[in-house]
Amino acid sequence: MYIRLSSLIACCALPGILAAQDLRIEHVQVASPERSHVVQDATVDISAGRITAITTGAKSARPAKAQVIDGHGLYLAPGLIDTHVHLSNVPGMTPEQERLHPDLGETARQQVPRSFLYFGYTTLIDLMSTPDGKARWQHQDLIPDTYFCGAAPVLDGYPMNYSPQATRYTDTPYFIVEPGSQATLPAGINAADHTPEAVVSRMKADGAICVKTFFDRGQDPRETLKVPRLETIRALVQAAHKVGLPVLLHASSTEAQTFGLDAGVDVMAHGLWNWGQEEAPAAGVTPTVQGVLDKAIQKHVGWQPTFRVGQGFRDLLLPSFLSDPMLARVLPATLLEWYATPEGQSFRSQLASGFGVASENDPKAIEARVNALSSAVFGKLERSTRYMAEHHGLLLFGTDTPCAPLFSNPPGLNGWWEMQSLAASGVSPSQIFRAATLDNARALKLDKDIGTVQVGKRANLLLLREDPTQTIQAYSHIDKVILGGRLLDPTELAANRSIK
Repeated sequence: MYIRLSSLIACCALPGILAAQDLRIEHVQVASPERSHVVQDATVDISAGRITAITTGAKSARPAKAQVIDGHGLYLAPGLIDTHVHLSNVPGMTPEQERLHPDLGETARQQVPRSFLYFGYTTLIDLMSTPDGKARWQHQDLIPDTYFCGAAPVLDGYPMNYSPQATRYTDTPYFIVEPGSQATLPAGINAADHTPEAVVSRMKADGAICVKTFFDRGQDPRETLKVPRLETIRALVQAAHKVGLPVLLHASSTEAQTFGLDAGVDVMAHGLWNWGQEEAPAAGVTPTVQGVLDKAIQKHVGWQPTFRVGQGFRDLLLPSFLSDPMLARVLPATLLEWYATPEGQSFRSQLASGFGVASENDPKAIEARVNALSSAVFGKLERSTRYMAEHHGLLLFGTDTPCAPLFSNPPGLNGWWEMQSLAASGVSPSQIFRAATLDNARALKLDKDIGTVQVGKRANLLLLREDPTQTIQAYSHIDKVILGGRLLDPTELAANRSIK
């Protein structure tokens, strides 16, 4: 959902982190989503960043140079995949604010990839990036495996409308020019370079693994943002599928998701929380919403609930939010201090007027009003998510981190909160486990490399103290993270690691 791209600053190596090495994990329980049961007392060998053997019973001789890890009482699971992130901006800072505080921005950028890893995210998909943005992010010693999706909005529609005219056409280079829009093009831009076929071809050449497009009339009912024509997105889908790229649609309303289903997109990049004017029943979903969800299930379309979008806006307004001690694990102390300043609170101040709490000074009254105003939207998303879970829809895990200049979408921790919201909506631990591993990998065509614990797969793995197929609490205290064969201790990844 993020609306702009900006520079990413390269960070230094994390002291004490080991390079990829030969590893042997003995007496471990293997939890992998393609298996119907957990494998007991297994030995897993890793070499050159890949899983080379998984054995039970009689053990082979230990490799001479392998580091041996005692897996007694631990579960070995695939690393988590977040298929909806935005890595261009520092959470809670606008590009202009980062330019004013470059040291603060650099400190934050050094920590952000570590925070994703701290919570077990070994693979990220940036849904609005470019080769330059990806290169800047990857020019670091320690980052999760990261891929990018090319963003293809229609000319001056969402989210291009939020960017200044001077930069929007370079920040979002894969925009689509529909017939009849050529007259509004700035000088120097050729409409022939912005057909659905042309932008897909450019994305593919640039290394994108997916296409993201948008259907959004605006959050304010008074807005009437330009939305794409059905034939435009059908052409985009056809061009993308021709070169093996899945298509994701930013869509959170019944109108938008109906449009996406008719266009043939592969993934809804949001859950369904805007039900239009149809009155919600006391429980369950409306007939219209059910029809949309049933069609998504029938077509096997991926569906990312992304609870943390709305919750991030809500949390930004809660006076108690910045006192959460978990934030110190994923955000530098200097950044947390800046969030509490008038400058750091500027976006919150803008939002507060819309919620009618700009002049309210009583923290309890603010929290009560914000929660009351938010509950209807969250209730609709919870109901539609529950329906998808109960009817075996293709749930995919994504957080939209950060969805705007919110300090309430912290890297890594945002994923842990997303899991809690999914669980509260009736999504089982095993469904969450699969959504964040194998199903995510399949949806983005990465399953030959990641998503399961199998011989030949990349060694992006987690050592957990509890069974992730049975409880999401398994992700609250990760014992070790393995990233391409690099053994990482979460205590060395935390933002407050130097504080004893």
